[in-house]
Amino acid sequence: MSAEATEPSGAPAELHPAGVPARKRGRPRLELRGLRRFSRAALLGPMPRDGLPDALEHVAKVHRAHHPDADLAVLSKAYVLAESSHRGQMRKSGEPYITHPLAVTLILAELGAETTSLTASLLHDTVEDTEVTLDQVGAEFGEEVRFLVDGVTKLEKVDYGAAAEPETFRKMLLATGNDVRVMTIKLADRLHNMRTLGVMRPEKQARIAKVTRDVLIPLAERLGVQALKTELEDLVFAILHPEEYAATRTLVRQHAERPDPLAAVAERMRAVLHDAGIDAEVLVRPRHFVSVHRVRIGRGELTGADLGRLLVLVTEDADCYAVLGELHTCFTPVVSEFKDFIAAPKFNLYQSLHTAVTSEHGEIAETLIRTHRMHRVAEAGVIALGNPHVPAEGGPYGPSEAPEAPDGERVDPTRPGWLSRLLEWQRVAPDPDTFWTSLRDDLAEDREITVFRADGGFGGGAEAAREAAADASGDRGAIRLPAGASCVDAAYALHGAGAHCCIGARVNGRLATLSTILRDGDSLHLLMAPDSAAGPSPQWLEYARTPAARLAISRWLTAHPGAERGERDAGAETAEAPESGTADEGTDERSPALEARNADPEEAGNADPEDADEAPGARRPRPPVPAVADLPDATVRLAGCCTPVPPDKVTGFAVRGGIVTVHRALCPAVARMAAAGRAPVGVHWRRSAAPDQGCRVTLLAEAFSRPRLLADLTEAIAAQGAAVVSADVEPPHEQRVRHTYTLHLPDAAELPSLMRAMRQVPGVFDVLRAGRSRPAATIRL
Repeated sequence: MSAEATEPSGAPAELHPAGVPARKRGRPRLELRGLRRFSRAALLGPMPRDGLPDALEHVAKVHRAHHPDADLAVLSKAYVLAESSHRGQMRKSGEPYITHPLAVTLILAELGAETTSLTASLLHDTVEDTEVTLDQVGAEFGEEVRFLVDGVTKLEKVDYGAAAEPETFRKMLLATGNDVRVMTIKLADRLHNMRTLGVMRPEKQARIAKVTRDVLIPLAERLGVQALKTELEDLVFAILHPEEYAATRTLVRQHAERPDPLAAVAERMRAVLHDAGIDAEVLVRPRHFVSVHRVRIGRGELTGADLGRLLVLVTEDADCYAVLGELHTCFTPVVSEFKDFIAAPKFNLYQSLHTAVTSEHGEIAETLIRTHRMHRVAEAGVIALGNPHVPAEGGPYGPSEAPEAPDGERVDPTRPGWLSRLLEWQRVAPDPDTFWTSLRDDLAEDREITVFRADGGFGGGAEAAREAAADASGDRGAIRLPAGASCVDAAYALHGAGAHCCIGARVNGRLATLSTILRDGDSLHLLMAPDSAAGPSPQWLEYARTPAARLAISRWLTAHPGAERGERDAGAETAEAPESGTADEGTDERSPALEARNADPEEAGNADPEDADEAPGARRPRPPVPAVADLPDATVRLAGCCTPVPPDKVTGFAVRGGIVTVHRALCPAVARMAAAGRAPVGVHWRRSAAPDQGCRVTLLAEAFSRPRLLADLTEAIAAQGAAVVSADVEPPHEQRVRHTYTLHLPDAAELPSLMRAMRQVPGVFDVLRAGRSRPAATIRL
């Protein structure tokens, strides 16, 4: 075990490539002399100096630097209780136990935590390891401190056995949902324990390091506490990957002995910004060991400039963009490295401009540009926000005056969206193993996307109620999801158990399968079935990425083991027994348009709905085709796959027998035949082919399965004066059904109004011309 992973001082100052001591990097470090002072104070007892115990002197100094008006009396009172209750207890390292809560408190004080957090951190182990009770803490320090101490108190193994650790984290997360300071205290607690982990057995070191890697480091990242996250990463790196850690440490040491190229670039930046009249501070910011290791993996051979980044700090947001303009003017920018996290902050509160510029000597200097306030938030995350239960206009209030949730719990106005999602799905994971596995999977997703919910809905019934509920709860608008989430995940994030009725989605206005992976900025409209008894398919488990969705789907499938088969049987019965009087006398069992869509392009061109609709032994008089081909004496037929009508743009292809089939220009068969090398034939509508002449057209209606749908559609078609030549109803699948109609219109100009009338039938969510729809395999869910 290396000294850097076990000693509180971290990596020695001489190892940093820019020659900046660890204390200058903005990361909290507890020096050895501080530990010795704490130990001496603990052995000799509290020694008041100006009303404060001697052991609190350094904590008070750091705290006053961030909060000049802080009342330190409560800290002194908390220390006296912690010291007296822990007296006689020793850590495995041989130091008095009180040095641990003092070190945790110092870590939080250096990050700018407010007095209440520091009070709770001094007392965070008293209830767990001493005779002090929560009631005593509440009576002495108030309900807020009591809540924080309770949140970080572990559950007893005697009561929970092997489930103690996952259930402790579940309890801690629930408390964090009401007050994020619970998790910040836990992170500081784990950091100090990791600093002194060298006294543990190797197997216990590895176990603690793995939990830190899988759970606490992702939580630190999501809460934006980079100062804790980066040091935890280095300590875990040293334990779990000692060889790579040693190699990285050697590399950093070698480059520390050479001139730092970033120092020269920083000096030139200062001059450029000074000449431009921009008040800015330019610092060299060394990378921590894990960051160096990642860069080495990605880039191979490293230069001195790769071991650090430049940090430019300004006063106002507008100055950030002014600095960016000057740097891109006076240096050569690497355009691919630019990112604007000020206009679009990360989900963990992080804001900064990222760019990279090339110096005159060819070094590429990655540069971060942010305000001083952004820098504080980037380092301390939610800790920089202070007490979440203090209103923005100022003035603290007690828990009794804090906002109330519907269940009576306190509401944290700073609760991030990812935490709300985590708290939601954990409620349906009663099994500790399932919770623990799902928690690690959820936290492994370290990026977040924002999807915008489009207005609209089914138009009534159950969906209208869901829309109203979404409005009331504030769900309408932006939906935050982990990167890689699908439409299924969005449905469960938005509707909870109501997502069982989801049967499709529109992404950016286009029909999409539920398996569609969403991207940042997508517009999403979920299609919900009117039947509240509908349920998910087992295939949805393959689409779901979030624990909330997977757990909800699994629970429904467990409760309805035969639901999917029953749905198919019911759908087949519906398809085979349409209502009487719903189809024209020319209705066939199978639409020729559907046959043509699956046929060879050449055969598709020959698929004529007129031939298919003729009864055996009878020939109907065929109306004249209103199109003419550029080939002399060619027989012209309208393609059954897309049924073009005037004034559609059309093209033709010659098929066997000297026949030219006319297709709409947008027909998929046109692209297939062109790709096969078939030469198109010029065709045009006859001048006499006025829009008021009769025509045939094939329409596809996408709808929710419901009783009397076929009757309502044919009634709407008849009301528009169109005749049904043939109709086909595919069996319902997951509450969705497709109807295909070949219709005869007396006037081609009436086609748009006919399609509008069909769309207005309840349950129909789209009507398309044949040849424009996606293949059935791609739109089924």
